[in-house]
Amino acid sequence: MTFQLIDRERAHHAVSLLCSVLSVSRQGYWAWRKRPASRHRREDERLKPRILQAWNESDRTYGAPRLHAELRLAGGVRVGKKRVARLMCELEIQGVSRRRGRVRTTTPDKRSAPAPDLVQRDFSASRPDETWVADITYVPTYEGWLFPGQPRRSESETCRRSRRRRRSTRAPARRRRTQAPRRAAVRR
Repeated sequence: MTFQLIDRERAHHAVSLLCSVLSVSRQGYWAWRKRPASRHRREDERLKPRILQAWNESDRTYGAPRLHAELRLAGGVRVGKKRVARLMCELEIQGVSRRRGRVRTTTPDKRSAPAPDLVQRDFSASRPDETWVADITYVPTYEGWLFPGQPRRSESETCRRSRRRRRSTRAPARRRRTQAPRRAAVRR
């Protein structure tokens, strides 16, 4: 890596200055320049197009483990998983990860006062329409996050039971019997 850096920067600075700053000898740099690529490096250069091709065929979704399996099974190439990962880094490609980071929906402003807690964390209600709460869900999509919200009434169980009793005693039995077939027809 040191000699590669010197090679890149030698157009802007003297080789002797770069070598002294990086604590390497000039002779070592020039010997590196004349030396042919190693067998390992040549093999890496031969593998890179195959890795890129397999990655493109997977719609750019496969990571190192799957590309490794693809090369071994389909291509018959004996290569290690870590080598595939290193070559992917050199090619600046990566697979698609299903794991999502923790979603942070609100980034509080340090200067502003927090919103007042109007219900004092007590979500029970003695009668209907006394307290309303909202819920939000996070759904990942290809276009980003979708945040569907749903407001709901906050009711205590006794309040719900009394409302059910009122509803059941409201209509006479005869009228309820005549409405039942129509409701069933609408549902179908």
